[in-house]
Amino acid sequence: MNRPRRMTALFVVMAAVLFAAPAARADAALEQAAGNYVIEPSRSKIGFSVSQVGGGGISGVFKAFSGSFEINGRDISRSKVTISVDPGSVDTGTERVDAFIRGKAVFDAERKPPVTFRTTKVTRTGDDTARLDGLLNARGIDKPASFDIKLVEHNGRRITFNVTGKIRRAPYDMQIGYPIYSNEVMFEMVFTGRQG
Repeated sequence: MNRPRRMTALFVVMAAVLFAAPAARADAALEQAAGNYVIEPSRSKIGFSVSQVGGGGISGVFKAFSGSFEINGRDISRSKVTISVDPGSVDTGTERVDAFIRGKAVFDAERKPPVTFRTTKVTRTGDDTARLDGLLNARGIDKPASFDIKLVEHNGRRITFNVTGKIRRAPYDMQIGYPIYSNEVMFEMVFTGRQG
């Protein structure tokens, strides 16, 4: 092979490496985080909000929850997420509102089981994002629910995800206050897990 052809071949190889390497690193973001993790509540947050006609609304957090996620590095679609939330731990900053949400009209927290979510399907949507489809159980009622999840940080044995989604209240017999208060509850959550 003469020198011009050798140089051309070298440039082709270098270009392939340079352009392929970043894509490979990005594509491996979720795979590199493979493992089993237990959610650390002290480093995590479940926030929610319900809008109101004319502005305002209700927003707060749930303080007591637990869960885990299993990231399958060979096949992200086979990953699993489970979450359990104590609805009695709701905190809106107003005790009167908290008592109402805990009560029979909404969660009926004293008589009903914890709120749970478990995945039935995980669909990759990007290098570090996925969509979680599963069953959300509230007031003892199972209904399909979906959340979007984004990998924020993976540092050693810890991992952090942002999770967003919206849930309609009516299917769980919690539509009280509608239409003054929206039928949709918006969730903004952060989950940090420790590898077990």
